[in-house]
Amino acid sequence: MEKIKIIVVDDHPLFRQGVVDALSLEPDMTVIGQASTGEDALEVIRSLSPDVAVIDVNLPGLNGQQVTHRVVQEKLDTRVLLLTGYDDIEQALHAAIAGAAAYCAKEIGPKRLIQSIREIAKGKFVIAEQVLSREEVELWIKDNMVATKRTYSEPGMPFHPLSKREMEVLSCVVRGMSNKEIAVLLGISHQTVKNHVTAILRKFGVEDRTQAVVYALKRGWVQLGDDDNDNEQNA
Repeated sequence: MEKIKIIVVDDHPLFRQGVVDALSLEPDMTVIGQASTGEDALEVIRSLSPDVAVIDVNLPGLNGQQVTHRVVQEKLDTRVLLLTGYDDIEQALHAAIAGAAAYCAKEIGPKRLIQSIREIAKGKFVIAEQVLSREEVELWIKDNMVATKRTYSEPGMPFHPLSKREMEVLSCVVRGMSNKEIAVLLGISHQTVKNHVTAILRKFGVEDRTQAVVYALKRGWVQLGDDDNDNEQNA
């Protein structure tokens, strides 16, 4: 029996090792690599060509959705299973749009994680705790985009609803900067900053800056302590 070749990507070593240990016990699976950042994950995928990559959504640098998008863009054979600490329908929708074959909460038990890996290794998809065909995933995406009434991607900026400039402003907000400080840093007017912040709140469906930061952090779009370059999309 040919084993499923897997890599595990997470920036928390203890959690990553726990996943590796659980998968290594399965007779039909072998863990052939690990990584702790999105950039390293891409290098490992390109060099080792695993069947499945188990990747945390909230990674330093490139997040899990961005890594997934690169894998799909480059037509690599690896299928991606995204893990998240914040499981909700919007996260699942982003994962599906990015091209993930599966999307699971981090509190998933080893048995379900292992079964999900086996399903996607056979060409299936596991989204919202359902095993789906490609056609069923496309229908699920369409239905849920209508239900949530959000725009999930813009040209050149996939997998979050913000423009490049809005992402720059959001990155500054996460770092606790005032509108005046953001205006000076980005070389734009104070009113323009206010307009961008208002647009961010509207797109996220939240009421204030703190809620916007929490919303973005939960989805892995920004991280505390990020530099501006960390938030640039390279898609």
